[in-house]
Amino acid sequence: MNKTIRRASVFALLLVFALLLRATWVQFYEGRALADDTKNRRNAIETYAEPLGNIIVGGKAITGSAVTTGGDLRYKRTYTDGELYAAVTGYASQSYAPTQLEGIYADLLNGTDTRLKTALDTVTDKRADPGNVITTIDPDVQKAAYDALGDKKGAAVAVDPTTGQILAVVSTPSYDPSTLTDANTAGTAWKKLNADSDKPLTNRALRQPLAPGSTFKLVVAAAALEDGLYTSVDEKTESEDPYTLPGTRTVLKNENTSAPCENATIRVALQYSCNNVFAHMAVQLGQDKLRATAEKFGFNDDSQDVPVRAYPSVYPSGMDESSTALTGIGQFDVTATPLQMAMVSAALANGGKLVSPHMVSQITDGGGDVLEDYDDKASTTQIVSSSTAEQLQSAMQTVVEKGTGTNALIDGVTVGGKTGTAQNGENNSKAPYAWFTSYGKSDSSGKQVAVAVVVEQSDAARSEVSGNGLAAPVAKAMMQAALRS
Repeated sequence: MNKTIRRASVFALLLVFALLLRATWVQFYEGRALADDTKNRRNAIETYAEPLGNIIVGGKAITGSAVTTGGDLRYKRTYTDGELYAAVTGYASQSYAPTQLEGIYADLLNGTDTRLKTALDTVTDKRADPGNVITTIDPDVQKAAYDALGDKKGAAVAVDPTTGQILAVVSTPSYDPSTLTDANTAGTAWKKLNADSDKPLTNRALRQPLAPGSTFKLVVAAAALEDGLYTSVDEKTESEDPYTLPGTRTVLKNENTSAPCENATIRVALQYSCNNVFAHMAVQLGQDKLRATAEKFGFNDDSQDVPVRAYPSVYPSGMDESSTALTGIGQFDVTATPLQMAMVSAALANGGKLVSPHMVSQITDGGGDVLEDYDDKASTTQIVSSSTAEQLQSAMQTVVEKGTGTNALIDGVTVGGKTGTAQNGENNSKAPYAWFTSYGKSDSSGKQVAVAVVVEQSDAARSEVSGNGLAAPVAKAMMQAALRS
């Protein structure tokens, strides 16, 4: 073989080797990336080639699958009472990435979760039968919240304080996920929903923190008792009325100018929602101590999964004393979700123990065998002493029995709560937020529930916007549904 032929042969061999190397790279590395690409049509075809698994509420599926007409996607997702449960399910769409539980458990629901595969499935590479998601949602509590909110813009959450199970997650105005499932109609519905100024796609219950107003006074009171600033909810505080914010000439007044707020006890201050007491208390404690207590309740937690990732509720830092005073009444840069304020009431109702909230009880395979049990994994943390919790329970009961929260009274149920009306907009130029957080305990069965409600906007006159007037009736309906036996 002459020199020219030998060189050509070596070059050809190198080309073949390069082709083999490239093919191997595409097959085993880029192949997976291409397969996982959201723009890969084959993924959608495979996902909707068979019916999806279901999301279960109260033992019944609230999702389903229907055969499509035309196109290469054989099935589409369907929903029962879609608007009622949209804040729980989210949507599974042929055109858009899935959200909420549909997104978190997409692999389980479409059968690609490796835990679903049998030995035969592994050998044949057959897609496994899809699994199901069993939620903790109580359909009666969910419907009570949804109906009570009605046409108001707002949100509500209910939690079992002893187990951490989330019994209701409602956000209004809602939307029907079914409008987004079919590729032929999803685009029009998507544009309409995103153009809506009321933002129906936003999960207000979990993912829209707002100023909590006077409901945050529960956290301030807990910090004061835990720190020893005051030893009892019936000990008089050092609270001038009206209160001038430190370093300013700004006078902080109380909503009820005739309320006995000067040097009021914590019980009386909660009963009448005295701003002067809790603003001064925040300054006495200092922002660091107050933040530490808030964080025990769940504030500033940017990894709060229920399993949907909730937006963090915030207690700020780096403030002067006047700003710290405003945080004592749930203003300045303090924000909270309804989930967070439900957690505050749940911990106080449960003797100071916070059980990690979750809205999925179990996930199962297609045959009903449990793959993961989240009820068993719920953690419990003692965040305030039982003494502090018991004292604040008593004070919250006073709020409902003869204070600002009387619209939450329920026969046969011990109810404790706290109202809140938070400023909204520059110089309070927009309608205030109406808040109510509470717990209820059945006098006969001992069963408990904790709730939080926020109403962002309603048709009520501005002067009529209050936690007791707008939010407490919603909380009452939820507690009644949860404790009915």
